[in-house]
Amino acid sequence: MNLKDWIGRSEEVTDLFTATPYAALSATFDRPAERPANGTPLPALWHWLYFLPLHRQSEIGPDGHAKRGGFLPPVPLPRRMWAGSQFEFHAPLHIGETVTRTSTIHDVTEKSGRTGPLVFVKVRHELRRAGESAVALTEYHDIVYREAAGPNDVAPPPKATYPDPVWRTKWVPDDVLLFRYSALTFNGHRIHYDRKYVTEVEGYPGLIVHGPMIATLLLDLLRHKMPDAEVAKFEFRAVRPTFDINHFIVNGTPQADGKTIHLWAEDHEGWLTMDATAVLK
Repeated sequence: MNLKDWIGRSEEVTDLFTATPYAALSATFDRPAERPANGTPLPALWHWLYFLPLHRQSEIGPDGHAKRGGFLPPVPLPRRMWAGSQFEFHAPLHIGETVTRTSTIHDVTEKSGRTGPLVFVKVRHELRRAGESAVALTEYHDIVYREAAGPNDVAPPPKATYPDPVWRTKWVPDDVLLFRYSALTFNGHRIHYDRKYVTEVEGYPGLIVHGPMIATLLLDLLRHKMPDAEVAKFEFRAVRPTFDINHFIVNGTPQADGKTIHLWAEDHEGWLTMDATAVLK
């Protein structure tokens, strides 16, 4: 089996951007939960509320993800994590619009890391409004697969957070927050809600806070500090897992050019967990 044979595979999903998921995520983020009217602009990254992975129950694997194969390559390594993403926002998307997402396997790379083999899969998503050929949003999604942790594995050294943020918001995650976000994104990955599984099978100290949720909270911080700003580009990189057993903090600092915003998340001990950059229009 050559995993690179999956490069170029594509799938297409069409969805209607309805109001209820928008209101439900607002409530989850402790914001007012009014259902928005058609034509309301969709905040950056909130497209993740749509195009949900509708796998049949019989197609679900032991970790809560869909069984290997199909659109994504059948990587034999047991652990799958969201490593990061890059976005270009070409045109706004709105509540009430019908949008098609075309997903393509952009690249598959096999490497050897500190703890063994790694496989990186990069997926390109292109979103288009119904009847339009122009792309409204381009997204690259980086997925990493690796071996399960061994008893003698040593965690990589943590990286210190950045000093003196201009914006700073503390979040206290719990089972309900993680469950609600999993439900809204139809994410069955058990590391986010099954404490017995994540501690006894995968060996983590607690439930893992979703990387995409943290990325969305970073842009939520920007949106509420600069409500008139429009994001042209955004990228984030997951640095270290965040667990529900302690609080975490999202931070932001506008840069001197007036267009670039440095955003990052840190855990309760001040270690960097996610590093991100937004560029405004």
